[in-house]
Amino acid sequence: MLRRILFTALIAGTVAGLFTAGIQHLKLIPLIAAAEVYEAVGTHADHQHGAAPNQQGAAPEWEPAPGIERAGYTVLADVLAGIGFALVLIGAVALARLGGYAIDARRGLVWGAAGFVVFALAPAIGLPPELPGMAAAGLAARQQWWLLTAMATAIWLGLLIFARPAALRVVGAALVVLPHLIGAPVAPHASAGVPAELAAEFATASLAVAAAFWLLLGGVSGWLYRSYAAAGEATVSRPFLPLPMNSTASAAPMHNSPDRMKASR
Repeated sequence: MLRRILFTALIAGTVAGLFTAGIQHLKLIPLIAAAEVYEAVGTHADHQHGAAPNQQGAAPEWEPAPGIERAGYTVLADVLAGIGFALVLIGAVALARLGGYAIDARRGLVWGAAGFVVFALAPAIGLPPELPGMAAAGLAARQQWWLLTAMATAIWLGLLIFARPAALRVVGAALVVLPHLIGAPVAPHASAGVPAELAAEFATASLAVAAAFWLLLGGVSGWLYRSYAAAGEATVSRPFLPLPMNSTASAAPMHNSPDRMKASR
């Protein structure tokens, strides 16, 4: 089973990651490049008004150069993220299989839709995808709220689908709204140089790309996992067939055996 999970995650994650990298290059990267222009203009205006970096003489943060280097790192990050999310998805599928739940490409799409809700849609309610130059809360606070939201949503979906008692489903419903009652980290009040229309377009496009990623990941994972399972079952259930014996070759030694010659005397 472990080998099946690893192979399925490697192939499905790579396929979904490459697909996502292509869509990002066509749709999201141009929006990010446009936002970086506004960010550069805002930074230049701050310097003209006397604002200086916090640390004088500090080296700038490393970032990949535009062009092939940046595209290469984007593809690598998407593929690694695809394999990582595929391991999480297929691990959950394997646990469900132990409980008697079937898996194929069609059911894999359902699993992919659940992954989209858990890891993209639910966190985006409080923390929509952001462009460079937009005001944002602290990174640690955003990561903690994102993790809490993803875990609460995953538990809610698990209890909703697999739990029999209604009380557990009520507990799951309470958990899923808890992060939103707490509230996502609030960005500091600062003038954002990115136009609101560009930010809204980027958030919508990012969710659409995430939905395509998760549906493809779920469908390919379900199809591969089912194919590997069927191949394994066929190998185990294949009956043992003895090799056919050559009647001519087997009769000759019996006819010429010393015991048979003695008996004939």
